[in-house]
Amino acid sequence: MALRSYVEGTWVTPTDEGVPVHDAVTGEQLGTVSSEGIDMSAVLDHGRRVGGAALRELNFHERAAILKSLGGYLREHRDDLYEVSKRTGATLGDSKFDIDGGMGVLLTYASKGKRELPADTVIIEGEAEQLGRGGQFVGQHILTPLRGVAVQVNAFNFPVWGPLEKFAPAFLAGVPSVIKPATTTAFLTHRMVELVVESGLLPDGALQLLCGGVGDLFDHLTEQDLLSFTGSASTAQRLRTHPTVVARAVRFNAEADSLNCSMLGPDATPDTPEFDLYVKQLVTEMTVKAGQKCTAIRRALVPEPLVDAVAEAAAARLAKVTVGNPADESVRMGALASLDQREEVRRSLKALLSVGTAVFGDPDRVEVVGADAARGAFISPVLVKADDADRAEPHEVEAFGPVSTLIGYRDAAHAIELAARGLGSLAGSVVTNDAAFAREVVLGIAPWHGRLLVLDRDDAPESTGHGSPLPMLVHGGPGRAGGGEEMGGLRGVAHHMQRTAVQASPRVLGAVTGRWVHGAARADDGTHPFRKSLAALRVGDSVTAGPRRVTDEDVAHFAEFTGDTFYAHTDAAAAAANPFFDGIVAHGYLVLSLAAGLFVDPDPGPVLANYGIDNLRFLTPVYPGDELTVTLTCKAITPRGDSAHGEVRWDAEVTKHDGSVAAQYDVLTMVARTWP
Repeated sequence: MALRSYVEGTWVTPTDEGVPVHDAVTGEQLGTVSSEGIDMSAVLDHGRRVGGAALRELNFHERAAILKSLGGYLREHRDDLYEVSKRTGATLGDSKFDIDGGMGVLLTYASKGKRELPADTVIIEGEAEQLGRGGQFVGQHILTPLRGVAVQVNAFNFPVWGPLEKFAPAFLAGVPSVIKPATTTAFLTHRMVELVVESGLLPDGALQLLCGGVGDLFDHLTEQDLLSFTGSASTAQRLRTHPTVVARAVRFNAEADSLNCSMLGPDATPDTPEFDLYVKQLVTEMTVKAGQKCTAIRRALVPEPLVDAVAEAAAARLAKVTVGNPADESVRMGALASLDQREEVRRSLKALLSVGTAVFGDPDRVEVVGADAARGAFISPVLVKADDADRAEPHEVEAFGPVSTLIGYRDAAHAIELAARGLGSLAGSVVTNDAAFAREVVLGIAPWHGRLLVLDRDDAPESTGHGSPLPMLVHGGPGRAGGGEEMGGLRGVAHHMQRTAVQASPRVLGAVTGRWVHGAARADDGTHPFRKSLAALRVGDSVTAGPRRVTDEDVAHFAEFTGDTFYAHTDAAAAAANPFFDGIVAHGYLVLSLAAGLFVDPDPGPVLANYGIDNLRFLTPVYPGDELTVTLTCKAITPRGDSAHGEVRWDAEVTKHDGSVAAQYDVLTMVARTWP
C-alpha cells in the first residue's frame, strides 16, 4: 500500500513504487512512501492562497477554539494511534509520550490563545511610545501573520508530537502548514493527518501532508514562508544554506543533534534522595522511546568519587528493563525505528567503546520478549563508562538510541567545561540539593543550553523530567543543537508573524490597533460607560469624575483602618526628611480607592467584576489638601468567544488640581455581552 499525500484539498496517490517502510518489531513491509507526481509549487500556492486567506479571516480566539476541538477529537481516537504506533517499535508509554504530548501542545496553545491573545488578528506588543513632545506622534509595535506557508521537515522519532508542536503555534498565528514526515515512521503521521482531515475542523489549505521526498519544494519558498527542520546537524546545515532559503531570507528554525548532559551534584551521595532521582532519571532517559529522543541524556556527568556507585546502581536498574514486542505488557523498551537505525547506533557505539567500557549491555546481543530479535530492530541498553573524561569521543559522538556515557568530573569548573564541550544542547539537567552548586552550574552552562532542569527532592514529585519539552517553554538550543527555538508559548506564535513598528497619530494608531491610545480623542455621550454592555461599549468611551479633596483625616483613617502606618503617612517630621516627600503623603492605595469611588457607577449593571490592575505607577506624591480628578477611558474590548461576558481594559489617569498625574494604570473588568 502506498501512503498518500494530502495536498490541495485532496488525497493523492504517488505515481511510482516509492520507498518501502517496515514494521520495526516484525520487519514486515507496511507500504511504500513517495511524493512522485506532486507539483510542489502548487502545494505552496494552495497553502498561501487558500489556507492563509481562510486562517486570516479568523481571529486568535476562533483559531484557539479550533485547536481545542482538534485536540479533543484526536484524544477520542488516540487508541487508534496507539495501535499504529506499536509498529514504530514504541511501547504504550512511548506512544503516550508522543501522541498525548502532541495533543497536549494543541490544547496548551488553545488555552494560551484564549487567555493571552485578543479577539483580533493583530498582536499589540508593549505600550505605545510617545515620539513627539506634544503627544501627537506615537509609535507601536504590532505583529501580523506572515503571508506564506510554514513548511516543516520532521524526524522519525516523534511522528505525532513533532508535527503538532510545529503546527499549533503556526495555526494560532494564522499561517498554514505543510508537514513532511520522516519516511521511516511516516505511516503514523499519515494516520494522524487522516484523523485531522476526517474531523472537518480545519479550513481548507490550513494543513497539507507530503509523504516522500521534498523534490523541488524548497526552490519555491519565498520571503513570506517559513522552514522548520528536526534532524541531523549536517542536514540542517544544508537546508540553512539552500540557495533559495539564503536568497529570499526564508525564516528558518532547526532542532538538530544534541549531546545532552545530566549532572549529579557532589552532595548527592548514595544515601540521599537526589542520588536515587539521578539514577532513575538516567535509566528512564535511556529507555523511553528506546533512547530515540533528541533530549535524551547522552552524557552522565558524575563526581569522580561517585562514578562507580552510579554505574552499579544504574546497571542494576537497567537489568530490570525488559526489551521486546510492545504488544507484550511486560516489555518496558521496544525496538528502534528501523534496522538501519540500529546499525547506525552500533557504529556510534564502536567509537564510544574505543575510549570506554560497557558497564551494562552488549550492542550485538539482547534478549527479546515476544518477537524475533533477528527481524526486529532491537538493541540492548548500553551504559558506557568513559576511561578519560577529556577524550573527544563522548562529547562528539551521539549514539541515537538507548546509550549513555558515564563521565567523571573533578569539580564544578570541570563539570561546566565538560558540559560546554557538547557545543550546544537542547536540554540539560542538574540533580542536587545544594542551591549554591546549582546556581554556579546553571549560570555556567546556560549559554550552551536551550533548557535546564534542576531536580531535587522538592520538585521531583511534580517534575516532568529531563527529556520532556513543554509547550509553554522554548524547545531548541544553540550551536550544535541548531540555534533555533520551537514553541515557547507566545514566542512560538510570534515566530510566524512579522513585527512592524507603526508610527502615526494617536487617532490613526488606535484605528490600526483597535486600542485607545493616549492623545486620541475620548468620547463622553453623557452615559456612564459602566452602564454599557459589551455590545454597546466602544473603545474611547470615557468618563471624568471629581474633584475630590484629600484631607488629613482621610490619610489618618486609612492608616488606622488598614494598618499601613508607614512613617511617610503618619510622622510629619520623618516624612519631610524623606528625599521624595515634603511632608505626610497619602497612601498610594488610598489614591486608588478614592479614584474608584469617583468613577464607579454603584447600581447593578453590565460591569460584573473588577479582576485586576495592570501597569500601575504612582507618578506624583499626593498631599492633604490636593484635589484629585480621575478620567476612565475604555482602552480595549476583548469578547470571550460565545461567553456571556468579556474583558474590558480601561485606562485610568488620576490627576491633581495642578494638572500633574498622580497615578496611571489599567483597570480590568468583566462586562456582560448584553444588558439587561
